[in-house]
Amino acid sequence: MAKKPSRFARVRNIFPTTSRAESLRVGEILRKEAVGGILLVALAAIALVLANSPWSDAYFSLRDFEIGYEPWHLKLSLGAWAADGLLAIFFFLVGLELKREFVSGDLRQFSTAVVPIVAAIGGVIVPAGIYLAIAASSPDAARGWAIPTATDIAFAVAVLALIGSHLPSALRVFLLTLAVVDDLIAIGIIAIFYTETIDLLPLVAALVVIVIYGVIAQRYRDFFHLRPSAAWLILLPIGVIAWAFIHASGIHATIAGVLLGFTIPVLHKRGLRGPDAGPGLAEIFEHRFRPLSTGFAVPIFAFFSAGVALGGAEGIASAFADPIVIGIIVALVVGKPIGITLATWAITRIRRIDLDPSLRWIDITGVGLLAGIGFTVSLLVAELSFAPGSPAYDHAKVAILAASVLAATVASILLGSRNRRYRKMALADEQN
Repeated sequence: MAKKPSRFARVRNIFPTTSRAESLRVGEILRKEAVGGILLVALAAIALVLANSPWSDAYFSLRDFEIGYEPWHLKLSLGAWAADGLLAIFFFLVGLELKREFVSGDLRQFSTAVVPIVAAIGGVIVPAGIYLAIAASSPDAARGWAIPTATDIAFAVAVLALIGSHLPSALRVFLLTLAVVDDLIAIGIIAIFYTETIDLLPLVAALVVIVIYGVIAQRYRDFFHLRPSAAWLILLPIGVIAWAFIHASGIHATIAGVLLGFTIPVLHKRGLRGPDAGPGLAEIFEHRFRPLSTGFAVPIFAFFSAGVALGGAEGIASAFADPIVIGIIVALVVGKPIGITLATWAITRIRRIDLDPSLRWIDITGVGLLAGIGFTVSLLVAELSFAPGSPAYDHAKVAILAASVLAATVASILLGSRNRRYRKMALADEQN
């Protein structure tokens, strides 16, 4: 008679035991994103203070200052350059991370990918439904349904790194995988629902350039006899051209970053594999560009995007009476953890698998609260949803900032208590 698989063996299909290399990679990402998340919050806070200070005119003048080449439709404000240009770097890294997960990570096999994918879908559907239930009375407000569906991986991972020193590694991997899938869904939403008109000629040109970029990325040694560390010298200008064509096509230019990231090879070609082959091009690019993204691109975007004139106590009271604000806050702080926890529970019951023995459902709820930190992508969706300068535009940003801070605070309290519990358990195990 065949031996019934143990509970732990069944669990490994969802939360696989991570190798030492994978654990080191997760730890490195946590450290980098923690620094970037702290810098992001700091610049967002500075922007909010400046926007409500005697220097507000100077701040808004800087944000709205236009620069660029008009005949190519690239004369944009600094705020638009941050949203369309600098965030493309962030989304390029998202593309690299997605490619890595699909090729060699947890999304490689359906059995390990299904739970974070379903959890991410639940974390999109429930917040969107809650927002529409609260704010859909106004057709204009309904355009913001996608604002509370996004997770800010830098901010969320920064909080986890600061308060989760003893949390199980399975929980950290789950958050990272969930956030990556969440980013993929957000990319799809932006491309499908926030592209009003498409100019086919620039789009076709962009796709041709991206194909050329991908071929060179795959065969850069054959074409240019370059070391992997020097390949970016050829690929960077081609990537900028692809970005410009995507921007001209009417599709949000950050999508170019994702498409370009998907073309970068994760693994070496067969002849170059082995211990002497060195890291793959995706790993090299991630190492080179992640500091630029977390240390400059995303914080600068936050600086130009988070500055909202609150209008004093009266303005704040008016904002929090707006269904848009209420809908975003409830959807992010309540809807995200409910959607993620319920979706995870449902798929584990359907597939008859249990959580990792080291985890409890309260831990998954804590991750759901962390996912309620919308911030970067939510701010971007808010800018795409409402007309700049309109009350809805400003109120949506106020709601995102308030919800992100509230979600981070509640998650810190919950996961902080869990972290203390896991630390005590670790000390007890050491003593025994």
